[in-house]
Amino acid sequence: MAASSAISSSSSPFLTQIDGGASSFSAQVSTTIKMGHKKVSKKIVSVMAPQQSARTPAATGSVKTGMTMTEKIFSRASEKSQLIPGENVWVNVDVLMTHDVCGPGAIGIFKNEFGNDAKVWDREKVVIIPDHYIFTTDERANRNVDIIREFSHEQGIKYFYDIKDLSNFKANPDYKGVCHVALAQEGHCRPGEVLLGTDSHTCTAGAFGQFATGIGNTDAGFVLGTGKLLLKVPPTLRFVLDGELPDYLLAKDLILQIIGEISVSGATYKAMEFVGSTIASLTMEERMTLCSMVIEAGGKNGIVPADATTFKYLEDKTSVPYEPVYSDDQARFLAEYRIDVSKLEPLVAKPHSPDNRALARECKDVKIDRVYIGSCTGGKTEDFMAAARVFLASGQKVKVPTFLVPATQKVWMDVYSLPVPGSGGKTCSQIFEAAGCDTPTSPSCGACLGGPKDTYARINEPQVCVSTTNRNFPGRMGHKDGQIYLASPYTAAASALTGFVTDPRDFLR
Repeated sequence: MAASSAISSSSSPFLTQIDGGASSFSAQVSTTIKMGHKKVSKKIVSVMAPQQSARTPAATGSVKTGMTMTEKIFSRASEKSQLIPGENVWVNVDVLMTHDVCGPGAIGIFKNEFGNDAKVWDREKVVIIPDHYIFTTDERANRNVDIIREFSHEQGIKYFYDIKDLSNFKANPDYKGVCHVALAQEGHCRPGEVLLGTDSHTCTAGAFGQFATGIGNTDAGFVLGTGKLLLKVPPTLRFVLDGELPDYLLAKDLILQIIGEISVSGATYKAMEFVGSTIASLTMEERMTLCSMVIEAGGKNGIVPADATTFKYLEDKTSVPYEPVYSDDQARFLAEYRIDVSKLEPLVAKPHSPDNRALARECKDVKIDRVYIGSCTGGKTEDFMAAARVFLASGQKVKVPTFLVPATQKVWMDVYSLPVPGSGGKTCSQIFEAAGCDTPTSPSCGACLGGPKDTYARINEPQVCVSTTNRNFPGRMGHKDGQIYLASPYTAAASALTGFVTDPRDFLR
């Protein structure tokens, strides 16, 4: 990587990029990989590495180099002892997830290629979650749910989270809601594993120290029949976040900062590894927020090292044994970025791109029409707790319609039952009601990706919305002329109180 591509200090004094110097990606090196009884010499592109002391080569065989977390997971899943970025390998899949939007297509391909009577490779490793277009009268959307229900019953899928009564989601005990949050809550996310899903935000699960990425319907159809997929080993970008996170910032601000620095294509087909004291201090839900939006930077996957926080979260959620992996000290990274989070300020991503970053305070004159709090990125329990904290601190009522869409049935229950710290025992729902917000609605993906016209809180007019979701492309939440400002729950709540894009420090000081 040329020196000129490093981030300038003038644009971002709190973020530095460490270049690989002589070991940059432009250098070509040879390596020998043992394949069966053959030795195949391959040209590979080397990756950036920290300064290493000289090592004595092994007496026999190839010299092993350090591997990143993602490379180690690929190595284990492909049953190969050593891998390098750029290699194509067959990996064994631990969990395949699909939902009502892509499930019918994947099922169709599976049946077309393997036969109408074919059985999935492992009925306990397939997770099917209706969540996208649920609470609608749209006949095609309803038919999608029927298709995945029929397939799940036909195949004996153990983890199908069904919904039949659309008039009252609580009458459906198996129904969960947004797939990426439900996967975590139901114990399907485990360190060291490979989780694939027919949704681009499957990368959310990387928060658990596993490889998780979105795949297409054709690939999913193949995985349904074989439990395997051919994948290319991605190089890794490492993000070292240190410093105490100010109490007016959330993980959403961190990922908007990173995407603003490297752009929506800056991590194309690369792993984004997050480490540092700040990352270690984050809760699991905040780590999920961080990893959920690596796809908005073009990333293949995001990943956080598993630690005590991870293990504690998983204690009552899974009995499946798992084995965490960690990057070697000698692991090679394409680039390393260091961020001092103590110097960051609340951010937004202006229309119409997640990398159109701006300080929230710089947008204080932007008048808004509505606020939306929800989605896999911004509709978890802690996201609503954060919004409630702002409303509580202000003691005021919202100036614009404020829509609340819990990600899952469990989140919805938390909103109505858990006391908000410092509130004297009040729940989020009580605080939201006092602030004049809309009543929290049925859990689903909601208007995050538009959906049928009768979708709750869909933008059906050319309005301006501050949203805790993850994408702000034209038409993303409905109307093609809608303008979406991506923000943290703090910033979204503060903006709801003023009717303008607002820095949450105005209420949290």
